[in-house]
Amino acid sequence: MGKTLFHDPQLSQDNTISCASCHNLNTGGTDQIVRSIGIKNRIGLINAPTVFNSGFNFKQHWDGSVETLEEQIDRPIHAEQEMGSNWKEILSKLKQSPEYVSLFSQLYKDGINSENIKDAIATFERSLYTPNSRFDQFLRGHKNALSSSEQEGYRLFKAYGCVSCHQGVNVGSNMFQAFGLFGDYFKDRGKLTKADLGRFNVTGNERDRYVFKVPSLRNVALTSPYFHDGSAETLEEAVTIMGKYELGRRLSPNDIGLIVKFLKTLTGEYQGKPL
Repeated sequence: MGKTLFHDPQLSQDNTISCASCHNLNTGGTDQIVRSIGIKNRIGLINAPTVFNSGFNFKQHWDGSVETLEEQIDRPIHAEQEMGSNWKEILSKLKQSPEYVSLFSQLYKDGINSENIKDAIATFERSLYTPNSRFDQFLRGHKNALSSSEQEGYRLFKAYGCVSCHQGVNVGSNMFQAFGLFGDYFKDRGKLTKADLGRFNVTGNERDRYVFKVPSLRNVALTSPYFHDGSAETLEEAVTIMGKYELGRRLSPNDIGLIVKFLKTLTGEYQGKPL
């Protein structure tokens, strides 16, 4: 049922936008655009992260403002630039559906309510994990799963220090980090927005200005454009920017190419089929 709700546009005010509109399972769990388009063609405030493997994130949203997938659902439901709805409106719609009434009554003693809707969607989202990437196979001892170039890219990924932030089961999404450790990324990019303030918007603490949840790199080859602002169209651009602003290094084109080759080995499988 969570899958059905995830794809149901009735969760939006004008019945045009579903969770899957911005988190398309056929395109890496994202919409592959800089900022998502919500109801009435309103443009969102930030790049939509992938929903795949989101159950492994230590917090949700780029600014880490919520702890759980259940809590996360409230923001897009109410955001004017996204679904622009509210629970009273949604409950009224779903209770008119005999199918939903029957399904909810079978699964939940108290039937259709906002908490049960969030529970069902979050349960589905936790099923969206993508194991068995070629890198996973390599870590399990299948050394031929990666080519020599890809293995060299992995070595560089570690040697340059990318692994300091991108590690763990999700190859990221388990810590916060400032965007611009070695240079002022936002000054160089220009046109500062509120979304650029990152975790500062949550805590009001100056040291959290420009701090974001480190994104997972699983399936990263499928989830362009990159970063919270969608400013990098390609992996090559993203690696170059990370080298400059997070590592304080100017990476050579050859090293960038090798790291990108490695990153492409992080594409996994969903329901036993390659993404």
